[in-house]
Amino acid sequence: MTVTPDLRTAITASPDLLRSVFRQHAAGVAVITARGAAPVGFTATSLTSVSAEPPVISFGIGLGASSWPVVSEAEHVGVHILGEHQQDLAATFAKSGADRFGEPTRWREGPEGVPVLDGVLAWLVCRVIARVPAGDHRIVLAEAVVGDPVGTGRPLVYHQGRFNGLRD
Repeated sequence: MTVTPDLRTAITASPDLLRSVFRQHAAGVAVITARGAAPVGFTATSLTSVSAEPPVISFGIGLGASSWPVVSEAEHVGVHILGEHQQDLAATFAKSGADRFGEPTRWREGPEGVPVLDGVLAWLVCRVIARVPAGDHRIVLAEAVVGDPVGTGRPLVYHQGRFNGLRD
């Protein structure tokens, strides 16, 4: 069944409209990490594959994010694809002021000193190649250097403001 949009109910673009529209968009969940004086990280649903040759990814980060000062200077970042069993980990890295790398988070220092999280579906360490201004955010472009795609499980998704497992 096709539903025809009612153009009479369209509203002028605003931050609230954008948030409301994107609550309808299911997105994969990743955690981005970087090495600083202390490790930093945040939950991202803006991760995209940009190019296969060379292997480039992108993600957005707000200028007000607690991780931004480190990410703004980091040469490398970690990209972690979360599984549906990692809703608590996603919530921890999304929560402002949380001790993201304390118990129960399990991680180790990986290539280029980047924090690598345990138990994820897949991870990459990427070399930052650009930080592009985009309103109150920066779009970070990074080239994959090394990674591991062999975790097991099903992906975690974010939809309607909640973390969910993927359903058949």
